[in-house]
Amino acid sequence: MSRLFASATLALCLAGCASQSPSNMTMRSAFAPVTERPKPLLASDPVPMEPQNWMGRSRSTQLAGRTLTVSSIHDIKLGPKEVILTFDDGPSVKKTETVLADLDQYNVKATFMLVGEMAKSHPEIVQDTLRRGHSIGSHTYRHPNLKAMAFDQAMNEIMRGENAVRDAAGIKTVGFFRFPYLADTSRLRQALADRGTVVMDVDVDTKDYYKASAAQVLDRTMAELAKRHGGIILMHDIHTRTVAMLPMLLKRLNTEGYKVVTLRYGKASNQMVASRL
Repeated sequence: MSRLFASATLALCLAGCASQSPSNMTMRSAFAPVTERPKPLLASDPVPMEPQNWMGRSRSTQLAGRTLTVSSIHDIKLGPKEVILTFDDGPSVKKTETVLADLDQYNVKATFMLVGEMAKSHPEIVQDTLRRGHSIGSHTYRHPNLKAMAFDQAMNEIMRGENAVRDAAGIKTVGFFRFPYLADTSRLRQALADRGTVVMDVDVDTKDYYKASAAQVLDRTMAELAKRHGGIILMHDIHTRTVAMLPMLLKRLNTEGYKVVTLRYGKASNQMVASRL
């Protein structure tokens, strides 16, 4: 009797499974992409200084280039079709995070020049930027025109911004700086050089702060790159048009054979560099 009951039960189970079509069955793949983002660092957590591997969901491209370690603006020497990606004025909620995700897609790194008050407001984004292997610099505390200020006042603004970025990131040194509006003076530049700060200049200004479509910003950027054959690219991760333009830019750079150089702050160790155009 028990054998008959077991056989009947097995038959019913087989019939039920056979009648269920694949369209109404949930399939789970071991290779499904991971959508859960890593938890942001807390202020008390140590921030890893070595970039972690974010290649799990990256595209198969040749866009990622070499790593260049610099302690002076004079160390930034790029070869033909080498570019450095830089973003000013962030971090910005959602926009900076989208930029980081797009950079991950191509496994390339950028340098983010952070406004102090923005970094203070969003330290979790600053720390996530470092965690993903990018470099950061300061861009003053409130983004004023330093050229229009007295020297001591300008230096106080610079230091306040640097301290805010350093505290938000949880690191000891912020080695990069860019002048707001690119408005500098020789005295300020020398003072920063004397304290070991690398002032980031610009070769290709995307002018993404003008009202334009993402496609127009892209065309302007690529036209300028065609003239210069590479260089430091200035963008702003606070503009919607820039966020929309970035995936198109990365695709064009990859298609046209450019390499994105990763910038690091520190003493170079006999590294090979090409002469800059």
